[in-house]
Amino acid sequence: MKLSRYALGAYVLALVVIVLDQITKAMVLSAIDAPVALIPDGYRIADVLPPMFNLTYVLNTGVSFGMFGGGEARWILSIFSVVVAVALAVWARKADRPLLAAAIGLVIGGAVGNVIDRIRFGGVVDFLDFSGTGVFPWIFNIADSGITVGVALLILDSFLSERRSKVGVAVEKS
Repeated sequence: MKLSRYALGAYVLALVVIVLDQITKAMVLSAIDAPVALIPDGYRIADVLPPMFNLTYVLNTGVSFGMFGGGEARWILSIFSVVVAVALAVWARKADRPLLAAAIGLVIGGAVGNVIDRIRFGGVVDFLDFSGTGVFPWIFNIADSGITVGVALLILDSFLSERRSKVGVAVEKS
């Protein structure tokens, strides 16, 4: 079965997010040079733009931005993320708009990037720390960003496609 250019774009974008996510996490872990099990949460790796932006290690056992943490849900969250990624991969094959394909690709990439960590480490390696801004208290990673931006783009695409369909109906009536 031939893939549409939108589906192919979604899959390539997902792969880019996964690769960037895993490379940045590997860089962070190599900078600490200790087994994940021995690194304390909140370990400051580097002051980048203090106090606004720092690299701070946290092993997130919850979902995006540390919500619902605790570790008990490791396998449930992993299975759920894989199911979501597969469902989105199927949806990508039907995507007929570039914004929709990009959104799907970002969410797939983020979900898979974080699943890799859950399986390897029992939680997700987070390190992007903007808590010094006083506006955004969470520490996150590239995969979390992919999921967040992807969901925002899905919402935007939904509004735009709804608007296009209303304009189409109005044009047909005139």
